[in-house]
Amino acid sequence: MTTLSPAHPVRRGPRGSYSAIPGETPGSPPWRALKSLILLVCVVLVLLPFLAIVSTSLADAAQVTKAGGYVLWPDRPTFAAYSALLSGGLVSKAMLVSAGITVVGTALSLISSIMLAYGLSRPGSFGHRPVLMLLLMSMLFVPGVIPSYLMVKQLHLINSYWSLILPSMINAFNVIVLRSFFMSIPRELIDSARIDGASEVSILTRIVLPLSKASVAVIGLFYAVTYWNAFFNALLYINDAAKWPMQLVLRTYVVNNAALSGGQVDVAAGAPLPPAQSLQAAILVLSIVPIVIVYPFLQRHMNKGVMVGAVKG
Repeated sequence: MTTLSPAHPVRRGPRGSYSAIPGETPGSPPWRALKSLILLVCVVLVLLPFLAIVSTSLADAAQVTKAGGYVLWPDRPTFAAYSALLSGGLVSKAMLVSAGITVVGTALSLISSIMLAYGLSRPGSFGHRPVLMLLLMSMLFVPGVIPSYLMVKQLHLINSYWSLILPSMINAFNVIVLRSFFMSIPRELIDSARIDGASEVSILTRIVLPLSKASVAVIGLFYAVTYWNAFFNALLYINDAAKWPMQLVLRTYVVNNAALSGGQVDVAAGAPLPPAQSLQAAILVLSIVPIVIVYPFLQRHMNKGVMVGAVKG
């Protein structure tokens, strides 16, 4: 039998390892230097936009004008843009609205998703297969904008904060991940608790949830990020600008470049209004700070929670 040899043979290092540098092994100093250089370039490319946004939010009008828009490093940092936004009421109220929706929505979504996933993870539970099929079908057939709007209107939720929570309270993918993780818990452990007289609620709260902290934390982070970053539902259902969440303010005054009026920012008497670029950059920074603060505390659960729930079951 004839075998075809490659036109350019692959160089192999010791023990059959591959090397992108001819004549060098993956553990050699030139190889490590190349990897370090590539990682350094990637880190700089990621951090540079964040640095520009933060620096512009701290720059004064003279620096912004001199830089032509965005400042890479402010010479005289000032918090005038943040003070004007938070004192004006628009951004501070929008942050409170987003925080309330995120906290309430995440709590309700976690409770409903955990209960649904636990019920679907118990073979023989009432309506197990029909409910599971409906859940899987909801991932394939997503309702459009018009049916969703008509449903929210029929429920009299227009211009209500509940319109930002109830339509997206249960995510089918998150429920499937939780169900897979619950199914990976040894059944003998649950059966022994049931023999001892524990109810389903006790089994869920005292056995299943303590063993599922990683998955629950990750799903909670998914829901929190979704609620915090959502703007489209607010764009559809919220007509009162006083009820806007932070992301809709971000879209209106940063993405659409709408001008902030005097009643939406507050400056000291006689003080000039901060430049538009600094105000927009400050809004952007304020919109990402809460997630940046929360994420490091849950990041250590990401790999374990997602991989176990996605692979098993």
